[in-house]
Amino acid sequence: MSPPLGGSSEPLHRPSAFLSEIALPAAPVSATMREKANRGLPAVWIGGGVFLTFAILAFLMQRAGLSVDPWARTTLPFYAVGIVAISARMFLPGSGWRHSRVVSDCAEYYGIFITIALMGAVSCYPVVALTHGYADAKLQAVDELLHFDWLVWYTAVANSGTLQAVGTAAYRSIFITPAVLLAYYGITAQRAEAHRFIFTFWLAAIITLTLFTFMPAVGPFSYLWHAPITYMPESELWQPNLIPQLRARTVHIVDLGQLRGLVSAPSFHACAATLYAAAAWRVPRLRWPLIAVNGAMLLSTPVEGTHYLSDILLGMAIAGVALVIVHYAIAAMRDKAA
Repeated sequence: MSPPLGGSSEPLHRPSAFLSEIALPAAPVSATMREKANRGLPAVWIGGGVFLTFAILAFLMQRAGLSVDPWARTTLPFYAVGIVAISARMFLPGSGWRHSRVVSDCAEYYGIFITIALMGAVSCYPVVALTHGYADAKLQAVDELLHFDWLVWYTAVANSGTLQAVGTAAYRSIFITPAVLLAYYGITAQRAEAHRFIFTFWLAAIITLTLFTFMPAVGPFSYLWHAPITYMPESELWQPNLIPQLRARTVHIVDLGQLRGLVSAPSFHACAATLYAAAAWRVPRLRWPLIAVNGAMLLSTPVEGTHYLSDILLGMAIAGVALVIVHYAIAAMRDKAA
């Protein structure tokens, strides 16, 4: 039987229960409470979310005049990953192998997570193709109100090889935390926690892409830096180059092997770091290492992701909204099943 989703005996619809569920280690619970706690999000919610996302993505791609070459060399590895994940999930449980449950569960979690992440990355292209104008002036104005100077951050990183190396590694760690967490959920048989984490990630991605349609931007690097480039951040300068081409319909094929991040505001790196830290806090064995990694990723995001502080705060707020929505959805289902 899976460990509980939370150790508080306080009714889950109370705000204090929500805070303790995220911020406190699980306390010992009875078998009855443990059984109720494992009534997490139905798997059909995740399946329905993935199907709905695919349908919307197909519609947006058609409207933007974009497509993915199904037989491109860079597309084939995704087929291989899908075949391996589906085969492991379908055939391993009845194989009698002692590790079959762990491997099949992990195959399911990784397969779904990769699918969601891939669709989110591809969705940036048709979404940005259907937008107009830029929100950089407004985003920079908010940063000025917050007394945040992006140029100071960039200059500090550009003058330090250590900050460049650490920042790049931290920024690239966006897929390390979910890989660790999903493996942990698989090994410890926490299906409810895995589904909760995946669904929250999906919901946050949907909210981020929706808000992005109202605030497309080229980012502070392009908007603020007008001198010779002394250090090229990890995200480079894809937004000012690709956004006009997509809007002009001069790009027709999305290469899955060369996907570029086009979402400036809100920052999904900041959103992901917040989601990952919240999930890590619920796992005492992994808590501090993963929080440190995601704290570093959050600090690297202004320069390596070329994001305004307002982008980052929006991303963190989206993560909070997604966490609250999923928390109350689970609480409502538990109350209904009680």
